[in-house]
Amino acid sequence: MTDAPPSVPLGRHAAPPGSLQPAETADLQAASPVTTHAFAFTGQAGEYFRLWIVNTALTTVTLGLYLPWARVRQRQYFYGHTWLDGANFEYTARPLALLRGYLVVGAFFLAYTLASQFQFSGWEYVAGAIALLFFALYPWLVMKSLRFLAVSTTHRGLRFRHHGRAGGAYASYGLGNVAALLSGGLALPFAWFLQRRYQVDGAAYGTARARFRGDTGEFYLIGLTGVALTLGGGLLLAVPLIGALFGAGVLAVPQSEEEFLAPTFLVSLAVGYLLVLALYGVAWQYVRAATLRLVLNRVEVGGVVRTGATFSPWRLVWIGVSNTALQVLTLGLATPWAAVRRARYVLSGMQVRALVGLDSFSAGVTPGEDALGEAATELLDIDLGF
Repeated sequence: MTDAPPSVPLGRHAAPPGSLQPAETADLQAASPVTTHAFAFTGQAGEYFRLWIVNTALTTVTLGLYLPWARVRQRQYFYGHTWLDGANFEYTARPLALLRGYLVVGAFFLAYTLASQFQFSGWEYVAGAIALLFFALYPWLVMKSLRFLAVSTTHRGLRFRHHGRAGGAYASYGLGNVAALLSGGLALPFAWFLQRRYQVDGAAYGTARARFRGDTGEFYLIGLTGVALTLGGGLLLAVPLIGALFGAGVLAVPQSEEEFLAPTFLVSLAVGYLLVLALYGVAWQYVRAATLRLVLNRVEVGGVVRTGATFSPWRLVWIGVSNTALQVLTLGLATPWAAVRRARYVLSGMQVRALVGLDSFSAGVTPGEDALGEAATELLDIDLGF
């Protein structure tokens, strides 16, 4: 067990916040001082590297069968080194439960891959059926994943829960994504809003329910900033680059098919394409970072606890870009350092403001959850984070 970082002591209240009525909450807010608790991350890159390299080696040797144990060990490390009010978080999922889900999802993914690669008689029906099944079940898998991740997370021995229903998942992750697609991306920020509201409003700590207090306009502002970053950055880079290439005679308007296929022209096109991809990656990093801070500043739990975030999205973008560059240069060996670096920065800028002691929350009945949805989001690299 890692030594706990110092924290500000909290007062004690007899009534658990999960049972407070609105009038009681208002009285408590008027009478109680707000206590701020900072998150802290105590993990070390060298320590995590040893865990990561063993996980990578065993996953490779076992042809992926060790992956559930690797995921559990990884999350146990990061949760165990994340502290709040003198107590660390815990990840309690069982690897065997994850393995069953991995095998089910992996079997469908393998069937789809084999049908697409070998194109045997009727392969398009097999691949099409699996693809349609995935798209039809995608919102349901999201709901199952959120429930499993919540029930596998504890703090002070008290489990989190997620009460999200399938109808809400299909509205936010199904209809929301369809609207974004049909509108050419114009409704994408609205889909983000629906999805983050579904994630937060379904969450609970013990019997205390969470509530999301954000609005759609804030997500559109983030989206417009991302678009401006892509277009503005593209213009700033493209104009001088194209001018320099034309001036040096490297780039010229092709007058024939031979000139169009000339190596210098193709290289120039490739460089331009890579620059566009890089700008898009930077813009997406900003959208993710800004969304994370926005959501953390709009979460309320039980009417008496609010989360907050003060980290800079632009600083987080720089960390993401520099981490990626270093991982590429080191052929992936810097992955543990990059993960610890990002976690330490994000958590150093997160706080909880509370009117009651964090140990005064009451537990509710916590049903078990299967790991099928969690396995699907892990194997298919679906990002469900804020």
